[in-house]
Amino acid sequence: MNKKTLVVVESPTKAKTIEKYLGNKKYTVMASMGHLRDLPKSQFGIDVEHDFTPKYINIRGKGDLIKALKKEAKKSEKVYLASDPDREGEAIAWHLAYILGIDEHEKCRIVFNEITKPAIQEAVKNPKAINIDRVDAQQARRMLDRIVGYKLSPLLWKKIRKGLSAGRVQSVTVKMICDREKEIQKFKSEEYWTVDFKFKKKPRSNMFAAELIAIDDKKLMISAKKEDIKIASKTEADDICLDIENVDFKVVEIKKRQRQRKAPAPFTTSSLQQDAARKLGFTSRKTMMVAQQLYEGISLGRKGPTGLITYMRTDSTRISDIALNEARTFIEENFGKEYLPEKPNIYVAGKASQDAHEAVRPTNIKLTPASVEQYLTKEQLKLYKLIWQRFLGSQMLPANYDMMSVTMQGGKYTAKATGSKMKFAGFTAVYNDSDSKKEKDVILPDLAESDELSIQKIEPMQHFTEPPARYNDASLVKTLEEKGIGRPSTYAPIIETILARGYVVRSDKKFEPTDLGFVVVDLLEKYFKEIVDEKFTADLEYKLDEIAVGKIEKNTLLREFYVPFEKTLEHAEEEIGEVEVPDEVSDVQCELCGRMMVVKQGRYGKFLACPGFPECRNTKPIIKDTGVKCPKCGGKIIERRTRRGIVFYGCENYPKCDYVSWDMPLTTNCKECGSFLFRHRFKNGRTILYCSNDECKTRKEDTPINREINKMKEKEQKAAAAKLEEARAKAAEKENSDKNEDTTAKE
Repeated sequence: MNKKTLVVVESPTKAKTIEKYLGNKKYTVMASMGHLRDLPKSQFGIDVEHDFTPKYINIRGKGDLIKALKKEAKKSEKVYLASDPDREGEAIAWHLAYILGIDEHEKCRIVFNEITKPAIQEAVKNPKAINIDRVDAQQARRMLDRIVGYKLSPLLWKKIRKGLSAGRVQSVTVKMICDREKEIQKFKSEEYWTVDFKFKKKPRSNMFAAELIAIDDKKLMISAKKEDIKIASKTEADDICLDIENVDFKVVEIKKRQRQRKAPAPFTTSSLQQDAARKLGFTSRKTMMVAQQLYEGISLGRKGPTGLITYMRTDSTRISDIALNEARTFIEENFGKEYLPEKPNIYVAGKASQDAHEAVRPTNIKLTPASVEQYLTKEQLKLYKLIWQRFLGSQMLPANYDMMSVTMQGGKYTAKATGSKMKFAGFTAVYNDSDSKKEKDVILPDLAESDELSIQKIEPMQHFTEPPARYNDASLVKTLEEKGIGRPSTYAPIIETILARGYVVRSDKKFEPTDLGFVVVDLLEKYFKEIVDEKFTADLEYKLDEIAVGKIEKNTLLREFYVPFEKTLEHAEEEIGEVEVPDEVSDVQCELCGRMMVVKQGRYGKFLACPGFPECRNTKPIIKDTGVKCPKCGGKIIERRTRRGIVFYGCENYPKCDYVSWDMPLTTNCKECGSFLFRHRFKNGRTILYCSNDECKTRKEDTPINREINKMKEKEQKAAAAKLEEARAKAAEKENSDKNEDTTAKE
């Protein structure tokens, strides 16, 4: 009987998919379930005195799996190690070689960027030796993280609180979030006004919108410099509007031009996480988890397990020639030659790119989202569709637009209108790279210089300057990448760690630092400046890259880091006293013991707890009062959250009173009817104030604001009606199901 070849991969799903391509007559495919050896959890595990020798041990709980792998390897003719094609995967292969008694210089390593039959068969034909430089880069990263984690974390336990941790990359990330929060706290909002017009060409034409841009040739700016001006109050805006009513406007300049929007590059790990956060609302962790499922293989009915995308941990935008040709053929057949560039679009990777793999793309462009929809979960389909569309769009021609800007002059006032019309859809026929759902053409009427215009409407608009936005998953990942902190594969675990440790919370999909986060960052900044220094951390990442290509020796980097770090640690041990994270005392009394409850920080945000813990374990949710009374019952309108953490506002007497609103109620009253005002925030960050009373005169006027409010209210009503209908349908389905069960039971 001929001996088989053993192929060891990381996950059972991947094993199942690969065995389908190789066949089980000649090959046995087994999963290592990730790492089998690691540094021990109970001790430091690095012998600093003997040239930073790591003390690896078999991971607890994997004994039976190791025995099974050894047994299979012993009776196999060959063993191929097929862990993931990155540094972590290379290290897993190196550990497997040690456990299975394979010479690391033997050609035992097979690597593939996608789990398809041709890629797997090609990899098996061309086995390689384990890349020791890449293994060393992974070991250096692991040991650097161990040095910081196991040396610095106990200091935080001792000086602040048990259960805390410090990390080489996570601490810098927390500092970035804290620094942004300090900017927000220092920010002072300024009021400013703009003046919008509705013009018509005399004698007849369609109305078009314009905005006042200058007075006496001085530009209108949000924050006025010496040479510019700013409309700072309603009085100023009203005076300008009153003056403009007596002014005749005419066209003084028309500019026409062509604008091109080039297709974005296919996804890297980072851009995939950013786009999935913006367009799908996925966290970085969810994106990587779903991408892993698509990569390892999804069962497509009779086709069996099929890898749908290439390896998702990559910083490369490179595409194989085969995939490029397949995409170009698909575009020509389904969209036409007019969408196809003469040569394939080639994208240059960033400076820090290792370019080890291809970009994230579909393994087979013919597997359209529609053709695999029935086999995928909702999340899998959404992400696959995003990857498929982005890749196909990346190989199409740019979108072309006709742009037109019209400048109008009326006395000392200058207004401007801008129009755009899509001339050729290009890549946008398949992929929209903007955050908006669909771009709309803005068509201006036929105008010529010296045309006289009549003012149909003049409307002053109130605005407030906004502070810098808090980081969300997309912006945090983008900033980490731009600054060279961490690597794309580490972003998701970094975010999960700082959330789990309570250094930050996710509020309305944005990261907000906690009091604990501020205390830890302040301490690290004072005594371990380099640990939270962005440039220092980015420089370490660069040196790890240099180890991976054999330019720097692993132990040299470890020595350069460890010696000064050890001295700093000794100094900090002596200097730092016990640091307290002060509890914020609330005005709520504990009904069980009478103490004043304090604000605590949990994994899901702030809550009230009795300071008498553990004797008294009373806790309560924090109720944020808006200061506005419910128009239905007179109770307080308070801030609430949905199960997904989205903020809305409702009556404190729920469920007796069902009053709710997505918009924030304000203590400011309407000057017309005295009702409270709402503040509505649009997706683009713009805010408007409007009266909460639907019958108010200000709500009946035909203004752009009211039209937007009415559209918004109509959407809310439709959404509420749809949810009610869905609930009724589910109730009816359950009732029918119960009846069927009763009938079956009787029979």
